[in-house]
Amino acid sequence: MKVAIIKYNAGNIRSVDHALKRLGVEAAITDDPGTLMGADRVIFPGVGEAGSTMKYLKERELDTLVKGLTAPVLGICLGQQLMCSWSEEGDTSCIGIFDQAVRRFPEGELKVPHMGWNSLDRVNGELFPAYLKDSYVYFVHSYYVPVCEDTAAETSYMLPFSAAMQKDNFYATQFHPEKSGDPGELILKLFLSL
Repeated sequence: MKVAIIKYNAGNIRSVDHALKRLGVEAAITDDPGTLMGADRVIFPGVGEAGSTMKYLKERELDTLVKGLTAPVLGICLGQQLMCSWSEEGDTSCIGIFDQAVRRFPEGELKVPHMGWNSLDRVNGELFPAYLKDSYVYFVHSYYVPVCEDTAAETSYMLPFSAAMQKDNFYATQFHPEKSGDPGELILKLFLSL
């Protein structure tokens, strides 16, 4: 199986690569269109800022390429947010796979960013079997996608939000499966075995 990790100006790519290596998978870290289109699985990870990242992707036409992929694609953290239509972070137009707006957590009693372990309150879909409900996974984010028809897992921090999403061959997690212990490893295994 050919697995590709999209290479762009975002952090966290190496930790995803190490998590795949622990599962016995050697992934190509690449921004080469041919390699990405020829992959059996594509992972779109990221830690960073929406505006500068979308600028980088658009300059290389990777935004259009990602939207046109037919193999299973997994967006992680910023990857999930960029798969939406718009982000409040920098008033940024995104890729538009999920027709959702990404919002900033409101200032309030709880700290922003939402950082640390939190439970999956509701799960649904191929990567989120019922027994993952109440599992704890690791988050680091200041922006979130509201609960919507594409929500595959839900978590609450100040308000309920999409911890994961799914639409057609596109999957995404706001949390970091590569840093989420056994539940995260299971989700990566399920993605690889789709």
